Amino acid sequence: MANIFDDPASLLAHFSPASTLSARTLAHYESHAASYRAGTMDHDVQENITALLDAILLPKPWSILDFGCGPGRDLATFSRLGHRAIGLDGAEKFVAMARAHSGCDVWQQDFLALDLPARHFDGIFANASLFHLPSSALPTVLSCLARTLKPSGVLFCSIPRGNDEEGWRGERYGTYYSWVRWQTLLAAAGFTEIRHFYRPPDLPRAQQPWLASVWRSNRGPL
Repeated sequence: MANIFDDPASLLAHFSPASTLSARTLAHYESHAASYRAGTMDHDVQENITALLDAILLPKPWSILDFGCGPGRDLATFSRLGHRAIGLDGAEKFVAMARAHSGCDVWQQDFLALDLPARHFDGIFANASLFHLPSSALPTVLSCLARTLKPSGVLFCSIPRGNDEEGWRGERYGTYYSWVRWQTLLAAAGFTEIRHFYRPPDLPRAQQPWLASVWRSNRGPL
């Protein structure tokens, strides 16, 4: 893990409340919502969507939570495929954009103050979202996600991989996990790995900055 004491910004973040880190990151997305939508609307994440849907074994139709849905690109895809899709994001502008783009219900919730129904979703799509949490908050959020999945429900995650360092990159806070650490955290939260892979596909590992993983909830019926 990187030594935070070598970096004043990371040192400050280490001792800042998680809510402060979240608010600053959300403020960045609020300020850049339109440019973020324009820059990501054509990104191809079909491999990730397929990885989630292929792993769900529960009866259809499926309820899917797009966790950190942003402007609603993938939320709209899930809806077009016939699923009951619900989005969740902490940025007010993203919530409005996602509702308008997808026609789906979108909940505005900070990741640090989740209010999710128990045993409700067949699958959760957390694409490029969980890494914004400080490492101290991730176990609690993973437990919330496990509780809102139905028994044997599936969680898909995509994160920028790293060597377990965390801190600011511009105005966005992030934690960049190694596979070993990520695997340990998900297992501790009650998930069993189905598979993991690196993106973009068909490139040398050094050119694949994204770590994608698919997990099944171990939690049984209430």
